[in-house]
Amino acid sequence: MKTFQDLIADTLKSVDEVFPWDLEEVITNQPRPLLLDIREPYEFEALHIEGSMNVPRGILEPACDYGYDETKPDLVSARDKDVVVICRSGHRSVLAAYTMQLMGFQSVKSLKTGVKGWNDYELPLKDIRGQLVDIDEADAVLAPHVSPEQKPPSH
Repeated sequence: MKTFQDLIADTLKSVDEVFPWDLEEVITNQPRPLLLDIREPYEFEALHIEGSMNVPRGILEPACDYGYDETKPDLVSARDKDVVVICRSGHRSVLAAYTMQLMGFQSVKSLKTGVKGWNDYELPLKDIRGQLVDIDEADAVLAPHVSPEQKPPSH
């Protein structure tokens, strides 16, 4: 049996990552890469990197292909463009980037450390209204909220 961390380690062998400070520089270039935030809508609404597209991980595959209710034409047509996949900590994005590679995306990377690392590097995050999110407020939103029942049993 593989754990979530095992799956990430396995797929990291095939997925390139970009650090927040490198992404900050890259997004000023033209053409700008497509920033694909795969977190859930409530996560994206609370805070996200300006200019990113939100496609939750649960509908990624049909969003990346034509012919589905979830199809995102801007995403489907980005198969030969630079795409950076973003999540909270850089784990879900590795799995999503790997899946996108399987679906024919030629230049897809994962944001190492995710939105949390972006905030830790003190780069700007916006909420759904386009307002800047305070760094300390973002820290609170991005902190793990694991309940005792969600932790592994002690032996």
